[in-house]
Amino acid sequence: MKKLIYSLLCAATMLFATSCDLDLLDNPNAVTASTASPDFLLNRIQLDYKDFYQGISNTGMSLTRIVNQGSALYENAYTVQSTNGWWSNSYSNILADIAFLEPLAEEGNLQKHLGIAKTIKAMVLFHLVDVYGDVPYSQAVDAANFNPEVDPGQSVYEAAATLLDEAKTHFATAGSGSPNDYYYGRNYTKWTRLVNTLKLRYFLNLRLTQEGAAKAGIDALKAENNMLKTGDDFIFRFGTSSANPDSRHGNFAGSYTSGGGTYHSTYYMWHMTEAKGFDDPRARFYWYRQVLVNSTNVDEIECIAQIAPPHYLAGGFIYCLPGERGYWGRDHLDPDGVPPDGLKRTVWGIYPVGGRFDNDSASPTNNPALGAQGEGLYPIMLAAYVDFMLAEAALEIDGNTAAAKDFMMSGIEKHISYVTSFALSTREAGAINDFFDSQDTSLDEDIEAYLGYVGAEYDNASDKMYIIGREYWLSLFGNGVEAYNLYKRTGEPGNMQPALEANPGNFPRSFLYPNNYMVTNTNATQKSGLDVQVFWDNNPAGNSWVY
Repeated sequence: MKKLIYSLLCAATMLFATSCDLDLLDNPNAVTASTASPDFLLNRIQLDYKDFYQGISNTGMSLTRIVNQGSALYENAYTVQSTNGWWSNSYSNILADIAFLEPLAEEGNLQKHLGIAKTIKAMVLFHLVDVYGDVPYSQAVDAANFNPEVDPGQSVYEAAATLLDEAKTHFATAGSGSPNDYYYGRNYTKWTRLVNTLKLRYFLNLRLTQEGAAKAGIDALKAENNMLKTGDDFIFRFGTSSANPDSRHGNFAGSYTSGGGTYHSTYYMWHMTEAKGFDDPRARFYWYRQVLVNSTNVDEIECIAQIAPPHYLAGGFIYCLPGERGYWGRDHLDPDGVPPDGLKRTVWGIYPVGGRFDNDSASPTNNPALGAQGEGLYPIMLAAYVDFMLAEAALEIDGNTAAAKDFMMSGIEKHISYVTSFALSTREAGAINDFFDSQDTSLDEDIEAYLGYVGAEYDNASDKMYIIGREYWLSLFGNGVEAYNLYKRTGEPGNMQPALEANPGNFPRSFLYPNNYMVTNTNATQKSGLDVQVFWDNNPAGNSWVY
């Protein structure tokens, strides 16, 4: 179906990436407005969005030390080729398909199709501005214009907010059709709550440059009290089939087919297992350790025989390994090659990729039948995130430390509950229950101890935003989109593990325009570098803000 749609949209969908000559005769194989299926179009839009989200999320997790970022220098890790896929998927696929869908849906009074499409369109526009800044919008997806100019990021953000208002109206309006809904199963109350939550996100990002408007918008949303609640989480779920197409979580196969896969962040694992003096209750759900004691073989872990870089020693940063209990990852911007550690390094656990729960069994994961077999999820926007955003707003806009604490504690509790409930709904439930039955303390007791510790830490902290930011960051495992925005907006959690190189270049406050845009659009002008800040980021320039 997608191939047929693209044949119709040859000019429109490729935008400024390329152009094509159209035959004046009608193509009998091409889909036209009279033969296209709005249902199939919306299916494709939803699926393409989850891929667009994950591309940005993986990068955001690398930049915010949730997983390891390879390459010694930022400019080598993030070149003009790095984000070609983001650009083409957003413009050539999602936005072009929505432009094709909208008149069909309006003609057929397909209100829910319009609501879902406009919500996704708004999210795509927010993401584009967050990662690039100024981007084409008003002249984009126009078959008559192959060289659209960029719009100011602020105006694109405002257009996205307007789309959310329109989507909310569509969800409340009776209409025809019943679209396939990969996210909420046609529950439009939840879609409406998502729209309100995305408005909260919008206003929170504006608080640095438009604090008055941000406060008014957030206060109105709080008064309406109709943002995501427990059970309303906006996620994309995966299956267990390995056949073509592979329905499993994309990060599962890399760790559970031949073993190995993603290197996880030494710094993030340290925060979850050592920094507080006890394990975060989520650690065993986030990761699975293939060994319980780290190797002493320098051929497997080269850094154990090396002295930490001088700036690591001066700053007191954790280096090489987070402890001695088998949590085995890499430091930020570690460019080393891949040693024979695939069946020993720490891998993705049960949450969110559908791997194994860590019950101390410590065995290799080169078997796709293990764990939940890839039946994971993308945590795109969770109810817990609402509380963390409200905590930031309460502290940074209202100056209300007590309310901020209440929201933060609620966010932590909701997220731990979400992680554990998800895990207990999978094939790993038996292993999880058996493990905790054998422990001196119950999972509930561990959670209560964690909440008590963080609450007391917040009360005694001089920098309370650090505590909020750190706890939100620890709850964003699997979501680099919001972690990257949090980091740019607040600089938290501060004092992040730096690159191994003393001078790694500019941390990407935004990304260079991709090559597939630059070489095909005569109006395209490249940025001066990765240090260019998006319109809502008026924090101090340079790496000091985010290090």
